[in-house]
Amino acid sequence: MTRTAMTRLKAWARNTKRDIIALWLAARDPRVAWYAKALAAAVAAYALSPVDLIPDFIPVLGYLDDLVIVPLGIMAAVRLVPPDVMAELRMKAVERRKPVSVAGLIFVVMVWIVAVGFVGWMLVG
Repeated sequence: MTRTAMTRLKAWARNTKRDIIALWLAARDPRVAWYAKALAAAVAAYALSPVDLIPDFIPVLGYLDDLVIVPLGIMAAVRLVPPDVMAELRMKAVERRKPVSVAGLIFVVMVWIVAVGFVGWMLVG
């Protein structure tokens, strides 16, 4: 990988982290419409969750959420937030520490419980 490509990749990763925090802030901002807040909250909760829906140790699929699903969710949510508000929240996001999403953790754990229960039901029934 060339130095330029590596520099661009690092900048993309830094901007992605910043946008996740900005969306977390957008979900709490009164200037953002309810539907934009809902998507921003969902994307931020999932991205900030300490566990992934698809664990990273699963070949190919494990990184699918990190490389495709989360960036697509960020792009969609950012488009719904007014540009001037998003610019302000991005500046605030640079100053903040990365939060951890308990809601995202609960959601992922609940999905896994339902999936395991469903597989168990299919095997028994």
